Order: sequence, then C-alpha cells, then structure tokens
Amino acid sequence: MRLERRTHVPTINLLMAPVWAILAALLPSGLLILSAGVNPFDAYLQIAVSAVGSRLSITETLARATPLILTGLAASVAFRVRLWNIGGEGQFYLGALTTAAIGHSMLSGVPVLISIFALLLAGAGVGALILFGPVLLRLRFGVDEVVTTLLLNFIIILFVSMMIEGPLKDPLAFGWPQSVPVSPEFKLPKLVPRTRLHIGFIIAVVAAILVWAVNAKTVFGFESRAAGLNPRAASFSGISLSKILILVSCLSGGLAGLAGALEVTGIKGYVTTDLSPGYGYSGIVVATLAAQNPIGVIGAALFVAILFVGADGMSRALGVPTFIADVIVAISLLTMLISVMLTNYRVRL
Repeated sequence: MRLERRTHVPTINLLMAPVWAILAALLPSGLLILSAGVNPFDAYLQIAVSAVGSRLSITETLARATPLILTGLAASVAFRVRLWNIGGEGQFYLGALTTAAIGHSMLSGVPVLISIFALLLAGAGVGALILFGPVLLRLRFGVDEVVTTLLLNFIIILFVSMMIEGPLKDPLAFGWPQSVPVSPEFKLPKLVPRTRLHIGFIIAVVAAILVWAVNAKTVFGFESRAAGLNPRAASFSGISLSKILILVSCLSGGLAGLAGALEVTGIKGYVTTDLSPGYGYSGIVVATLAAQNPIGVIGAALFVAILFVGADGMSRALGVPTFIADVIVAISLLTMLISVMLTNYRVRL
C-alpha cells in the first residue's frame, strides 16, 4: 500500500475536507459522551442550542469567535510560508498588556477615535515585535522557531503575571491580580446593547478579508505563496525569502497582538492571567481547519466558538464536563490533517 499524489484535486474535495474532518471528530467524541451516561445526540443538540439558540447565546458565540479569527489568521499567514508560529498565546497576552498600560493613563487629552486606533496599533505592534526576534534567530543562526515561539509563550505569561502583581497592578482590585484598567472612554462600542459583542468582531472579519485580498491580489501575496509551496524555486526566481519571512512575521504577530488588544478594549477592560482560555493555541486549530484560507478562518473560528460556548450550556444541562469541547477541537485537528492528506493523495494497493 502506498500514497500517490493526485494530479488534480476537485474544488468540491477541498471544500468538503473540513466537513468530513469535523464529522469524523464527532464519532470518537460521542463515545466519550456515551461513557459519561449521556446520549451523544442530546449532547450535540444541547451544544447547538446553547451556542446559537437565543439572541444572547449568538452574541456570546460571535464575541468568543473574534479573537479566534485573529489568532487563526496569525497562524494561517505564517504557516502558508512555512513559518511555524506557535507563539500566538504570548503575542496575544503582550498585546493585551501593552493596550492596558497605554490605555490607562498615557492618552489623556487625545481624541477618543485616535486613542482607540493608537491602542489597537500598539497591541498589534508589540505582537509583531515579539515574533520578529525568533524569525531573526532562524534567519541568522538557523534556530527552529517552533521551539523559540513556544517557549516565549511561557516567558511572556510569567512576565505578564509579574507586571500585574507589580508595577501595573490595579490598586482598586482589592488584592486581586489584575492590571490597571483601560480608561472607560477607550472601550470599543457594542454591536448589540447589553451583550459582550463589540465592534471588534467587524474588525476581525475585515482583517480576514484584507488578508485574503493581499494573498490573492498582490505581488507580496504571490511571492508568499511561492515561498510556501517551493522555497528553493522561489529563491531561484529572485524572491527574497528573508524579506518574505520578516514581513509575514510582522503580519502574523501583529494579528495575534491585535486579538489581545481587542479583548481588553472590547470585553475585559484589564488583563489577568486567565484572559485567554487558549486563544493562541486554538488559532492553530482554526488555521488548520480552514486549510490556511483567510476566509475559511471565519467559519472555522465560528465552529470552535460554538463548541466552547455550547459546551458550557451542555455541561449545565446534562452534566457532561466542558472539557469535551477541547477533546472535539483536538480530534478535529488530527482528522483535518488526515482529511487534507487524503484530499491531496490517493491510496494505492
């Protein structure tokens, strides 16, 4: 038995690959739910109802999808050029901390719209800067960016913990470890009153469309695709791989940092060590489910958000642990990899 690369992959196969992957992931997850004494169909129905069954649940799902879209885009643009950015979690936290620090007291007297734009830009800029280091280490010394970006996550989160327990600790938090808050006038407006859904969702969707346009319509996008498909051929044709990697690292880290900035200015208002339930790591799953397609990232982020929000409701209604959502997401990643392989290769006996 051997794998043979397909000479032509129909578009319908590419579109159905995530669907088959998700369906395949639900089967073993259903066995786990069944072992907990609950009908899997009832559990999945409860997930859907809890995530999209009411106005409040829909807005909560969209709010949860906002950072997932941006971290998914961050992983997607990097993976397309074989830059393995595993540091989205750290870039998210550093962008959030920078936004809280600047938004607390450094923008007094500046017009609100300019201040909000400056805060988002600062968060994105710090995220881009923190990924710039591992890329330089790869280009100069050949250091594997998987290791450096992954380890930076722990360093950054410890640094954030130190800052919110020290110089940036909120004196009005009654000893609770959280950063100083962003000034109320710099909070993002809500899309739906009395919900957590804010204008950051529109920003995330626009960012996905812009990334798609850059990839599909610009010279930089063409060079990035060429560098990802065949680096040696791209270099031989005159494309500077170093330049592509540096620009893509700035874009990828900036998107992850922007996700942290939006979370602070849109929902939380301050930074804690549990600000992210794993958005940086979940972004890798989102990018994989979307096959690194920026538009597909929106749908994949909504799927993961539905699981996270719906699992909370399922746990309350049926007593199934919320960790089943993490299991489904993890299995979906594995089944998507298999689905992509079978889409591009056929099994020959």
